[in-house]
Amino acid sequence: MQNQTIHSNGYRVLRALAAWLVVAIFAFPIWYWFTIAFRVEREIFELPPLIFDFTFSGKSFEEVFGISLGGTSNLRPLAGGGNFYMLPRLWDSIIIAVFSTALAVTIATFAAYALSRMRFDGQHHFVFWVLSTRMMPPVAVAIPMFFIYKQFGLLDTYTGVIIVHALMNLPLAVLLLKSFFDDIPVEIDEAALIDGASRWLIFRRIVAPMAIGGVAATAVLCFIFSWTEFLFVLTLTQTGLKTIPVVSSTFVTSTGTAWGKMAALGVGAMVPAFIFILLVQKNLVRGLTLGSLKQ
Repeated sequence: MQNQTIHSNGYRVLRALAAWLVVAIFAFPIWYWFTIAFRVEREIFELPPLIFDFTFSGKSFEEVFGISLGGTSNLRPLAGGGNFYMLPRLWDSIIIAVFSTALAVTIATFAAYALSRMRFDGQHHFVFWVLSTRMMPPVAVAIPMFFIYKQFGLLDTYTGVIIVHALMNLPLAVLLLKSFFDDIPVEIDEAALIDGASRWLIFRRIVAPMAIGGVAATAVLCFIFSWTEFLFVLTLTQTGLKTIPVVSSTFVTSTGTAWGKMAALGVGAMVPAFIFILLVQKNLVRGLTLGSLKQ
């Protein structure tokens, strides 16, 4: 009995060590990128690399965001970064990601519920068509989208980029939410219909609250895909607005790459995405169907 206890404790310790090792492997690149943002430039290229022992400096954040970590403002043009600062570009990314996510998830929720509960001829072909649009490479439609947007005056506008990002995320959102709605027993809908509830009331008061975890997970994915999208923003914008992925390319010049400034921009770009995930975390980790039915 004692040997079994020792064996069990040893197994738990090894499992915990293995888990921490995996976490360390995945977290190390993020940690190293984070430290680059706070190093002096000469230490970024040190060999062997400085992992923990480096000189702390907020110069990269001052030059990228124009705000000193010491609390004073130091706005000035960026070397090789154009005549704009990064805070407005961060704001552009937030507006586009939030509104495109809201638009995509709203449309996808209704479409997914209809596909999950209603039957019509060619439904499987329609679902396959929705999936195939997600597989299409963006570069195949970037140029046609440019001419369409130019014709309708949508170039370099929030509305234009929000629409194209919502369309980009819509197929994935529909398929994900359909799988969540499929997991909710249809007998719940049938019982509510027998009691006289309308289809809209069933969706709003019963099914949608039970699938809120799936909606949160879908929103997180849509937000991340919009936050990191590069090609459409590069093609459909000129000078009026730019998102973080497009702006980060300005730090790559003919004289080299400003790794410190790029790392500072990357660290700043992580903050809104991290806050968004925290806001939906409660619903993201909630048990979907089984947890709701047990209640």
